[in-house]
Amino acid sequence: MARYTGNKNRIARRFGTNIFGRARNPLIHKPNPPGVHGARRRKKSDYGLQLEEKQKLKAIYGMLSEKQLVIYYKKALSKTGNTAQHLAEMLECRLDNLVYRLKFAATIFGAHQLVSHGHILVDGKKVDRRSFQVKPGMTISIKEKSRQMKAINAALDSGRELPPYLTSSREQFSGQLVAPPVQEQMPWPIEISLAEICDFLAHTT
Repeated sequence: MARYTGNKNRIARRFGTNIFGRARNPLIHKPNPPGVHGARRRKKSDYGLQLEEKQKLKAIYGMLSEKQLVIYYKKALSKTGNTAQHLAEMLECRLDNLVYRLKFAATIFGAHQLVSHGHILVDGKKVDRRSFQVKPGMTISIKEKSRQMKAINAALDSGRELPPYLTSSREQFSGQLVAPPVQEQMPWPIEISLAEICDFLAHTT
């Protein structure tokens, strides 16, 4: 799966928040949006606003590609019920995202690496596919040989709180998805309108 290698600080400045939770806040020295004179911005059209909402959603889940997001949207659309909630739930239940939520990694990009490099187990079996869909009742853990990694232990000792749909055991280096995530409980670092995103995707896919 493709990995985002672009300028992460530029993305954070664009949305005006430390969207990736990086230790070095990219907004401290350059609080303005990127570009000449930064703060100069024209009023966005409805299309522009919806596009920005979509870009925010892609960013907080580790810079998802357009193709990935469209696939998730079409799957959500095929389900009965609230399409926006289905979309949010599938994104939140990605293995890489839950590795980040369980504090095994300091950032979503660190979670990408842990999964891709084979450090993560799901129900005791190695899973190295970042997009793997975790179901309620599944247990995510760190492989025993990887439990001494400084980056993992530093992340586990951070002050981040777990969302209510997860439980964890620091001693066992493990955590569990105990219930389907609800959009209102998801600890997004920035406000996002899923309704606008679904409307945008409905007219562009």
